[in-house]
Amino acid sequence: MGDKVRVAVVFGGRSAEHAISCVSAGSVIAALDPDRYEVVPVGITPDGGWVLADRDQRLAITDGALPEVTGGTAVSLVGDPAGRGLAVLDPAAAIGPALTEVDVVFPVLHGAYGEDGTIQGLLEMAGLPYVGSGVFASAASMDKEFTKKLLAAAGLPQGDHVVLRDADGAVCPDPAVLDEAARERLGLPVFVKPSRAGSSIGITKVTDWSQFPEAVATAAAVDPKVIVEASVPGREIECGVLATRGAGLPEASLPAEIRLRPGVDWYDFSAKYLDDSVDFDVPADLTAEQTAAVQEAARRAYLAMDCRGLARVDFFLATAPDGSDHLVINEVNTMPGFTPISMFPRMWAASGVTYPELVDRLIESALASGSRPAR
Repeated sequence: MGDKVRVAVVFGGRSAEHAISCVSAGSVIAALDPDRYEVVPVGITPDGGWVLADRDQRLAITDGALPEVTGGTAVSLVGDPAGRGLAVLDPAAAIGPALTEVDVVFPVLHGAYGEDGTIQGLLEMAGLPYVGSGVFASAASMDKEFTKKLLAAAGLPQGDHVVLRDADGAVCPDPAVLDEAARERLGLPVFVKPSRAGSSIGITKVTDWSQFPEAVATAAAVDPKVIVEASVPGREIECGVLATRGAGLPEASLPAEIRLRPGVDWYDFSAKYLDDSVDFDVPADLTAEQTAAVQEAARRAYLAMDCRGLARVDFFLATAPDGSDHLVINEVNTMPGFTPISMFPRMWAASGVTYPELVDRLIESALASGSRPAR
């Protein structure tokens, strides 16, 4: 291995975003300079098994077919910090001794069991440095309800929303608990979402209340907590945030805009990954004042959520009846997509940071922070 940094790139996972994680990981692995890094590709199968991924593991969407982790040599993370790596579970495996001395982990995982603080807690216990936010920031940012609460506490603007709860305050994905007063306040259309999911999975745009029960059932099939959000008409703007080298406030990228083509209703999973139905302006066509406002709000959101390493902050740039515009924060993503078409790397490329440089900086930041608790 020499002086190379050994990077365990972890991908796949048990969430509905398994395939997108695989695609992101493929891009990250391709960007890692083989003269500087030794890559240990670790796939997590849909049922939670950890494997040293096969060399022929497909990590791209091919002819509309989504990739999936299906096989490899079974491995396990060593929980003892002295181990600092992975152990091969099959003693007859032909790949040599236990994989120890992993220097850093890049968990390119989206959704549950990866972006929600679970694997971050596991890595903290194992004493391994890792890319991205810690346990608390990951969990809070994954949950749309608590993202909104923390951002609102920091004085950052939110759209109107309701979390479905029963009379005792418990999470209850029952359409009947959204009373007429709430429906009147939210208006139509509304977006019915799983509170803890991404990539637009499980989301339905409701334009008539007769559609609401089915939309709630669709969201609840992904996550038992369901959130109902009022529509915010406006431009869809995103901004990347990156930890600065050394001390100092995080850096914000040039913003980008997502523009739906005529006939495309909203930015759903297909529009994001499978078809050619949106245009991206990177950077967005904004005034200097608007760009500065987006960047400042993105940095504030990153700090309010206690993020680390990186984040992508999604906004609506809405226009008031008097013609003035204002920002509304939609989401904070602690492990944004790293696919070839993903906005986070594209925004940083437009800001002068190439994809390989971006990956280098994230690994450097993780190594600099060590395995300190970040809950």
